Amino acid sequence: MATKEFQVRIGINPISWSNDDLPSLGGETPLSTALTEGRQIGYQGFELGNKFPRDPAALRELMAGYGLDVVSGWYSGRLATRSVEEEIVAVEGHLRLLAENGCKVMVYGEVADSIQGERGIPLYKRPRWMNDDEFKRYGERLTAFGKHLLKSGVRLGYHHHMGAYVEAPDDIDRAMAYTGDEVGLLFDSGHAYFGGGDPLAILTKHIDRVCHVHCKDVRPAIIRHARNRQWSFLDSVLNGVFTVPGDGAIDFEAIVGVLRKHAYQGWLVVEAEQDPAVAPSYAYADLGYRTLRALVDGKPLKEVA
Repeated sequence: MATKEFQVRIGINPISWSNDDLPSLGGETPLSTALTEGRQIGYQGFELGNKFPRDPAALRELMAGYGLDVVSGWYSGRLATRSVEEEIVAVEGHLRLLAENGCKVMVYGEVADSIQGERGIPLYKRPRWMNDDEFKRYGERLTAFGKHLLKSGVRLGYHHHMGAYVEAPDDIDRAMAYTGDEVGLLFDSGHAYFGGGDPLAILTKHIDRVCHVHCKDVRPAIIRHARNRQWSFLDSVLNGVFTVPGDGAIDFEAIVGVLRKHAYQGWLVVEAEQDPAVAPSYAYADLGYRTLRALVDGKPLKEVA
């Protein structure tokens, strides 16, 4: 049997150009601009956003015209409050869109009771599980849903996220403990840090379940303000809590090192919610790409200028 090797591709989320949750951030920027600039920078694919076509054939034709692949796409799941059967019906169109465009992972974000899109609600009011039994039942539903997705060749990538049920390191531990291998972990470096954890420790602990990686950097001073001033998630974003790799405090050299050591195969996706009026889209997308490209290629970061 051939030894598995570290093999990654570098993609980006269109959120660098226009934000789905805050349309005022880059809402006027056409999708063509993001795709043209992303390809020019060197990205190999894009995750989906609300400006992409929802018809599988139309999406395939659009991306082929830019020489780009579809990386994955966010799915707003509600398995915390509804049945697997209901979720299977709800996901049908999105699953077909991903599967017919060659995606191997679906970004699953639990939005039931989430406050991530509520600008008026501070982060400390996020939903929390009452006991382990509830979480175990939730994990069983996730596993069953993950089995369904795999029938189409798509793995569930569970996205731990600020303002949702699974945010802190302990939440991630329980999510992995109470689900089967049908459920992979979408490791997000920025949310791991903002959620109170050490991104490197979380990645190392759960590396065997990691099926997708979001690469976002953080500004620790803004995180402290967000906590002390009781900001919402969206206000934290507006105030610059996130940035691209190479512009914040996270050690991406160590993160890529762990992924290399464990022969991760998949996408590295730059995803950093920022206001493009403050953080120009092209410049920051370019910095994120060059930082990851240098690390993947084994070059010193000092060469990234």
